[in-house]
Amino acid sequence: MTMLIEAKGLGKRYERGGRPFWALRGADLQVSSGDFVTVLGRSGSGKSTLLNILVGLLPPTEGSVSLMGEDISKLDDAKRSSLRNAHVGYVPQSAGLIPTLTVLDNVRLPWYLAGHRGEEPEGRAQTLLEEVGLKDLGSQFPSALSGGELRRVAIARALMCSPDVIVADEPTSNLDPASARGVVDIFRDIARKGGAVLMVTHDTFSLDASTRLYDMAEGKLELRP
Repeated sequence: MTMLIEAKGLGKRYERGGRPFWALRGADLQVSSGDFVTVLGRSGSGKSTLLNILVGLLPPTEGSVSLMGEDISKLDDAKRSSLRNAHVGYVPQSAGLIPTLTVLDNVRLPWYLAGHRGEEPEGRAQTLLEEVGLKDLGSQFPSALSGGELRRVAIARALMCSPDVIVADEPTSNLDPASARGVVDIFRDIARKGGAVLMVTHDTFSLDASTRLYDMAEGKLELRP
């Protein structure tokens, strides 16, 4: 297996009311190819802070993060963005789709943002929509989709550039049980095919599918035996 993400001793401190507040403390985490890693914790436990640090969107107060073997603290913003775009498919807590673009164009967007030229990606985008069960909705706009459908579009978009690892922030939040299990099944299939998934959630739908499970509370991350 290939090590994709490795965090050691991560901590993030803020000032709140003139006093220091640790949103994250001493976190160690690893994600390798074939892994489906779940971080389980309540809202406010520090899960989103952890993800944002791991993908280079937020600097840690202490500790280090290696992404694809690169210490991201030693990279400037442009190089961190390039590394993230090339290797990470990010599924935000809200679907984050652009309302003026069709579903198909939303899925295609990362291809162009990554600076790809040449082969038209529409075929791949359509295939991804089929894989997430939305093959007939490519011409629709986000406003016409349900919450579960929006999440699945966000997953297809995250897969557009064939990332090494999917990083998902509460992807099953506020979904009905069938839609939530559908999202988990998509992630499980990605890991089985040699990709990797790192998912933070307060739901329990992904526990049986996870190859490794962490619990998070009050900024502390612990690997469940």
